[in-house]
Amino acid sequence: MINFIFGEILYKDDKKIVLDRSGIGFEVFLSASNLEKISVGEERQIYTYLLVGEKLMELYGFLTEKESEFFRILKTISGVGPKTGLNLAIFGTPEKLKEALEKGENIPETKGLGAKKLQKILLELTGKIEEVNKKDKTLNKKDEVFEALLGLGFSKKEIIDALSELPIEMKQSEQRIKEALKILGK
Repeated sequence: MINFIFGEILYKDDKKIVLDRSGIGFEVFLSASNLEKISVGEERQIYTYLLVGEKLMELYGFLTEKESEFFRILKTISGVGPKTGLNLAIFGTPEKLKEALEKGENIPETKGLGAKKLQKILLELTGKIEEVNKKDKTLNKKDEVFEALLGLGFSKKEIIDALSELPIEMKQSEQRIKEALKILGK
């Protein structure tokens, strides 16, 4: 909903900052390690996640887009709340967190997370990594075909309609482009 906010940091404590944007002060929660990297008076872009609950609305902030995306993945793991997710997101990618957990590294700011909970997160994270990798491979193939057809002057709607008619078994980009062109030429 709110991808990022660029503004001046007016206030900072051990859990959050107040970011001024056009006279509006946004209260944004950050991890302790990210809070160490910023200072009051600095202008900064903060990537955000808006959590809307029954009785609250909170903004969680990240210094990089990667951290923000990783936080969204962590939020899908049962038992990982926003505060825990915020502190685990500093690893930036599921792979880096998985590696740290497997090595038994001490993870900062994870009070209340015992060994069993960390093992559960590791297990679910492994599945998420595989899911993300599969999606990336599929998207890259589809993007290549889509971009090629777009470059030839076809509209997005035409391309989507043509690609939806192609058989699922057809994997090679070259073959998909040729078949899509046949469909588009009708």
